[in-house]
Amino acid sequence: MSRRPERSRKSQQRTRIATLAARLLTEDGIGDPAMAKRKAARRLGLPETAAMPDDSEVHGELRIYQRLFHEDEQQARSIRLLRAAARLMAMMRRFNPYLTGSVLDGTAGRFAEIDIQLFPDSAKDVEIFLLNERIEYRHSRPRSERAEAVLTIVGEEAVANLVIYPREDERLNFRTRDGQVRERARLETVEKLLAESAPPAR
Repeated sequence: MSRRPERSRKSQQRTRIATLAARLLTEDGIGDPAMAKRKAARRLGLPETAAMPDDSEVHGELRIYQRLFHEDEQQARSIRLLRAAARLMAMMRRFNPYLTGSVLDGTAGRFAEIDIQLFPDSAKDVEIFLLNERIEYRHSRPRSERAEAVLTIVGEEAVANLVIYPREDERLNFRTRDGQVRERARLETVEKLLAESAPPAR
């Protein structure tokens, strides 16, 4: 008996879940692809054992959805968040900042937060710096076991998470849940992205 119909059914399920998860990430303020996939599967009435798409499939559908329905809004948001990230990274340069997440890859939704990895000699150095600069922050729960702390800054333009890792971890490659290398960028790369994204002068 051929297993092609079964493979086709699972492929269709993955696509349906990925498409709805992309809409949830864009419209409902969900920031975690895994959570969006679980919620999408429930809304579609699929069992917990349903074939789930990986994060790269969701991001592919997310880019399509944003391009079709929110292209101008998405471009303006990306530029605004990149500018905010660049300013913060320039301020935190001594702590070896890297931008990562949806602001870097251009898929930031309406409720997206800026994620910046820091690799200081000590997490306390970052807190002392923020206190001296009179920048208010709160402690958030780390999403990675390797992270020493997450300091969240609520600014006028965006929420930024400073994810602090041990200094020696800077040379490591961080990976997503599905094993892909998590992209990250130094300030110079972020500034280049900004220059490429800015609308031409009239």
